[in-house]
Amino acid sequence: MRKMLSAVGAFATAATAVVAMGGAAQAAPATNTTQYGCPSGAVCIYGQGVYPPDNPHPTNVYYSYGAHNLSNQIGAHYVLNNQYGGASASLCTNYGGTGCVYTLPQDGAVYYDLTPINSITLNRP
Repeated sequence: MRKMLSAVGAFATAATAVVAMGGAAQAAPATNTTQYGCPSGAVCIYGQGVYPPDNPHPTNVYYSYGAHNLSNQIGAHYVLNNQYGGASASLCTNYGGTGCVYTLPQDGAVYYDLTPINSITLNRP
């Protein structure tokens, strides 16, 4: 059974940078606002069972919009969306960013069982 604990409040930032993304193919940082080791403009996955405030070293960091296939992500992991401008990220059961089952808003975080998750998408606002 999939367990999900919302940690949005623990990862919310006090201020949000708003930028015009234009036709950019990549989510480039507007400011240097790193959250728990996750750079501004990125979506980060932390190691299995790792609590980011205690160990701010993500194992996976994604910057570019679109689908990113995952491998060897077993068990519960924190996923942090440190993008800006309203960009979201989705966890998907299929490769290629299809079959999405959970969407993280900007500044959102979740502790999620990634065993059935095979891709993550970074979504333009």
